[in-house]
Amino acid sequence: MTFSLELILVLATLATGVIWLGWAVARRWMSPERRATLPWYVDYSRSFFPVLLIVLVLRSFVAEPFRIPSGSMMPTLLVGDFILVNKSSYGVRLPVTRTVILETGKPERGDVAVFKYPRNPAEDYIKRVVGLPGDRIEFRDRTLFVNGEPQKTELLGTYEGVGSGRMMTGANHFLEHLGDTPHEILMWEQSPGLSGTVRVPEGHYFMVGDNRDNSNDSRMWGFVSEDLLVGRALFIWLNWDYTGGHWDFSRVGNRIQ
Repeated sequence: MTFSLELILVLATLATGVIWLGWAVARRWMSPERRATLPWYVDYSRSFFPVLLIVLVLRSFVAEPFRIPSGSMMPTLLVGDFILVNKSSYGVRLPVTRTVILETGKPERGDVAVFKYPRNPAEDYIKRVVGLPGDRIEFRDRTLFVNGEPQKTELLGTYEGVGSGRMMTGANHFLEHLGDTPHEILMWEQSPGLSGTVRVPEGHYFMVGDNRDNSNDSRMWGFVSEDLLVGRALFIWLNWDYTGGHWDFSRVGNRIQ
């Protein structure tokens, strides 16, 4: 169990709820004079408990906002994008313990998924689901093979755009068809391409960034187990370039695919 915002929210909701409920029960045996005086901590608990409970339910079971901290998912997601993640897409889980209480679905090839970093579950990562349980994944000559089939790519040109808080140029910009999910990826000729073949174990997934040559992903640290899944990325609800200090409203509302 990691000490996180989720844990703080659970504890705060529990504490305010217990204080409020405890006062409601105890006041039955109090004198009228004592009942008329509401302690400050009970007053605060009564005010904050409903708000905390609503936030906890929404954040744990419905949707949660995340900020993109790196350029590993360029050009799909940029540094400064704030995204909304569907928390129930890969199973409804209890907060903190992450125990699945309702099965709702499994990741599909091509999904952009948020998950707990296997080497440090306190960190949230976001990558694209490339390999499903049982798949054979291979990278050869910068081409992705899934179960022996090369995934089709179309060259769109040279990428020019914002990345990591600054203008970036020089990457080859492709449209990759990963199963039924076409999406854009970047490849940098000056970077050494990674090669190798792996078989995805049962109950695990192979995650790769769209910025193929600048992504810390399953090619470096291995597979993501089902219990580390957080949810599927839905859309961008805000973009704030904290380096340049301006908003990019053109990205607001963009669906992530």
